Amino acid sequence: MSDRGSRAKGSTRSTSEARQTLELLNSLGGTIFRQLLWQKASDLDLTYAQSQVLFHLAEHPASHMGDVAKAFGVTLPAVTHIVDRLEEKGLVARGDHPADRRVYLLDLTRAGRILVEELEAIRLRGMERVLTRMSADDRRRVLTGLEALVDAASSVPDEDPAPSRRRGGRK
Repeated sequence: MSDRGSRAKGSTRSTSEARQTLELLNSLGGTIFRQLLWQKASDLDLTYAQSQVLFHLAEHPASHMGDVAKAFGVTLPAVTHIVDRLEEKGLVARGDHPADRRVYLLDLTRAGRILVEELEAIRLRGMERVLTRMSADDRRRVLTGLEALVDAASSVPDEDPAPSRRRGGRK
């Protein structure tokens, strides 16, 4: 088989594996423990995006609005809208940056911290229920695989240079 043929076959396998990985991750997102979590959020009229900002602020207190926007790959106006709603609900507070009056620092309020702890407990209980249905070997394999996936994802450059080389034509 030519080098070109093996590359094409490898690319097809890679695409197939990528598709299967995404499908499995999406399936996991629809499982019962996620449904319980978002049922609680829904009861509080909390959107998925709002809950993710709450989790982010729990892990990164005193975040700048721009940092939150960058973490989620959205625009500053989009984050501002989300934060406005969370502030109206009494879950997030904006504070002034000590060195730059143009920058707001975001923190969870007491109610926001309590809610994040409650949502995190729901996530943890749900995951524990899932994991208890698996063998110890399967749990270890899942953890190892997910760690490898996260490591690989964190080392991928922002833009894949390969497509731009192909567009330039043959040399």
